[in-house]
Amino acid sequence: MSDVLDAVTGTAPRSGPAPDTEPAHGRAYWALADTLNIARRHLTHFRRQPVLIAWQLGFPIISVLLYGFVFGEAMKVPGGEGDYKDFLMPGMFVMTMAFGFMNTAMGVVTDAQKGVIDRFRSMPMAPSAVAAGRGVADLVVACAELTILALTAVAIGWRPDNGAVNALTAFALLLLLRFSLIWVGVWLGLVVPTAEAAGGLYAVAFPLTMISSVFVAPSLMPDWLAPVAAWNPVSSTGTAARDLFGNPGAGGASWVEQHAGLMAVVWPLVVTAVFLPLAVRRFQALSR
Repeated sequence: MSDVLDAVTGTAPRSGPAPDTEPAHGRAYWALADTLNIARRHLTHFRRQPVLIAWQLGFPIISVLLYGFVFGEAMKVPGGEGDYKDFLMPGMFVMTMAFGFMNTAMGVVTDAQKGVIDRFRSMPMAPSAVAAGRGVADLVVACAELTILALTAVAIGWRPDNGAVNALTAFALLLLLRFSLIWVGVWLGLVVPTAEAAGGLYAVAFPLTMISSVFVAPSLMPDWLAPVAAWNPVSSTGTAARDLFGNPGAGGASWVEQHAGLMAVVWPLVVTAVFLPLAVRRFQALSR
């Protein structure tokens, strides 16, 4: 990933040794090493600031308990069969991955405000490592979030009923969605001026998850709203995950719902293709 981004930026990854000295390792090695060092820096913050763990890993658990037990009895499952918690859990997985881009944006804008990104840019390191390291760290956190959320779901009675291979495929689709939204978060973090402004982006994140199949199937929504929810990229991943987990509520009448598995791959690829170049260009523009 780092080497590809370096090629896009067209910049040398590090100053390197003197011309008459052969480097001990190649460009790809140093790009990977720099990326892992940046990722380790981000993950170290969780050890030194436990409140970050309480927020990022505790919020999904509270959400499961809130929506599953407080609102669960009042919610309907498409077709009228099955437990709402079985319908809800894949949606909660998707919501957690979708909300993750806000954490990315907050982290990037905080580093930019404190001058950390400028210091990284002045060092003899791969330019792509700043963004790639953030992406690696966020994926590690996403894996931890999914693990804790899945254990909580099992504890309250949720079960994946379609085999281990399909369950792992569903989790892979969830991480693919999170990977694509990392670049949205990086771009937003480089665009918004302050952390306070980044916090206001939750006004965008909530409609993204609420107008989707996370909590209610699009077929149960008003006719004018159902197509919007069905074509939401979050809905495609949620519907595909329900199908792979063997949970109720998968499918639907529209084309996008009938091909949710395909769209759960296509949507993240489209988002990545749009926002990865935008993030790279914005990062390049910091030096101008």
